[in-house]
Amino acid sequence: MQFHQNGFHPGDPRYSDPQDAVVAPPIKRPMPKEVDVLIVGCGPAGLNMAAQLSQFGNISVAIVDQKDDRLLVGQADGIACRTIEMFQAYGFADQIIQEGYQVNEAAFWKPDADKPFEIARSGKVADVADDLSEMPHLIINQARVHDEFLKVMQQSAIKLEPHYQRKLLSLEVGDASAEYPVTVQLERMVNFSQYSQEIETVKAKYVIGCDGARSAVRSAIGKELVGDPLNQAWGVMDILLNTDFPDIRLKSLIHSNNEGNMLIIPREGGYMVRMYVELDKLKENERVARDQMTAEVLIAAGNRILAPYSIDVKQVAWWSVYEIGQRITTAFDDSTDDRAARVFLAGDACHTHSPKAGQGLNTSVMDTWNLGWKLAHVLTGRADESLLTTYSAERREYGQALIDFDRKFSAMFSAKPKSAENPDGVDPAEFQRYFQLFGEYTAGVSIQYRPSIMVSDGIHQELATGLTVGKRFHSAPVVRQGDAKPVQLGHCHTANGAYRVYAFAGNAAPFSADCGVKALCHFLAEDAASPVKKYTPAGAEMDSIIDVRAVFQQHHQEVNTADIPAALAPLKGTLGLRDYEKVFCADNRPVSSGGGKDIYEMRGINREHGCIVIVRPDQYVAEVLPLNDYAGLSQFFAGVLK
Repeated sequence: MQFHQNGFHPGDPRYSDPQDAVVAPPIKRPMPKEVDVLIVGCGPAGLNMAAQLSQFGNISVAIVDQKDDRLLVGQADGIACRTIEMFQAYGFADQIIQEGYQVNEAAFWKPDADKPFEIARSGKVADVADDLSEMPHLIINQARVHDEFLKVMQQSAIKLEPHYQRKLLSLEVGDASAEYPVTVQLERMVNFSQYSQEIETVKAKYVIGCDGARSAVRSAIGKELVGDPLNQAWGVMDILLNTDFPDIRLKSLIHSNNEGNMLIIPREGGYMVRMYVELDKLKENERVARDQMTAEVLIAAGNRILAPYSIDVKQVAWWSVYEIGQRITTAFDDSTDDRAARVFLAGDACHTHSPKAGQGLNTSVMDTWNLGWKLAHVLTGRADESLLTTYSAERREYGQALIDFDRKFSAMFSAKPKSAENPDGVDPAEFQRYFQLFGEYTAGVSIQYRPSIMVSDGIHQELATGLTVGKRFHSAPVVRQGDAKPVQLGHCHTANGAYRVYAFAGNAAPFSADCGVKALCHFLAEDAASPVKKYTPAGAEMDSIIDVRAVFQQHHQEVNTADIPAALAPLKGTLGLRDYEKVFCADNRPVSSGGGKDIYEMRGINREHGCIVIVRPDQYVAEVLPLNDYAGLSQFFAGVLK
């Protein structure tokens, strides 16, 4: 899509008249007196948490923010492949992909060897390695992501909307045995008189602090950010421009000789660009002199760095300055030796770092993607409260890894290029190699959670070598048997809090007497030890807690619909209609038709024996088992469900 050619306007670019894209703020209304979950902060972490909890229908949720309305412009813009996979679970990945700028290549620039005060291109590399994800790396205004989360919330059964203009005054955790042990006081920021103060009190079972680097929730539970001081200033601006710089529509990492460094990120719409411009080093405890900083200062700095090229800025849509510092909170929740956690922290309330590696929004939403379903399982009685301890265990380790990565990446990016005059500088070629080496990390797919009640030790990993236990489920193309539609298997994962059990068949004929999937389906449907029978509540749909799917090696036309057992053809809804979308086959279509990508080969599935792959509600592989290991299947779910 191309847009913004007549100037920048926030909101959905599909509207011809930008005024039609304006969304009215929610009706101002009082806070509820009691809620299951109170979320503080309407950033990406908070909205993701709210969107996820809204899918359950029977959990009362409120989300508050000091702002007077939804975000319109600025802040984060990089959306990692893994985050787009998560968006798919909500159903809005296609919308974001269509609208966003797709990062395919990165260009590297360094001082010209013959003209050291000018820059020259040193190389180009693919931004995303082949088969890293079925999803692209995108650039899009963070506000558009917020809009999609808000839409999910509004369209849910509880029709959730934020309460804006609320400032957290106090938070206290009382008697842990009380139904609503957390008491929060909020100040309503709009009053009819400057001499009056309207205070609202809300009692909650749990509070989630997603209120940013200066988190009031974090302060209220006695935690703090610790780490490196702020010692490097950068400017950022979203601009519409003309330029003779040849890589203006590529992600470009630029090292100049003496004028500083720059990162160029093309933005959605085909015309807008984001530029990160290096400013001066800061002394200890020094902050940027914002009153002396203007967009013109940043533009002038950008022109000096880009020499011999230049930019002619037509409009500045947004600009800001910030200081780099890598810090992490002393704890991700308020648990003690005597009490389970009632307050959790997520997003920038937990970790802060530079934006140049594009990890801020992506890490923040993955915090609440990890926590949301666990909290929902506890609140709905599916799981014991001890499940919540895995949030801090899993996300704190990754948060620290993020800080360590960002510290090195920022230092390399901010350093002067290596030269005869600066022998201790960074070799641009080394920086390019580092960029490529950590491609999995920046794409968000490198996370591997350690063994716990949620993740096995992977003793049967050889049955599915490409679906690593503890890592996200790596999707691959398949053909859905019922309608012969080519699909991505990972897109079966929706944000409904259900576990997925994939039964990959061995080499026996589909649903024959020797078929291991047929035997597994009989166990799941008939045996008293079946986790599907044991943990599915009375009256609930059969796949609401454990969603079973099957994958066969054979061509989809070799699978007879009449042979599919009830475990793979549940009756759904008030009318009891049969679900025809539980059985898949390897994509045996001709390459000329887009086929030829065999999931068994791509993901190292054992062709002779097949296997079972259990996937958590947040799309991470929890266990790989032999296809006939019914005891192992039952044992896993006994540890996480009740």
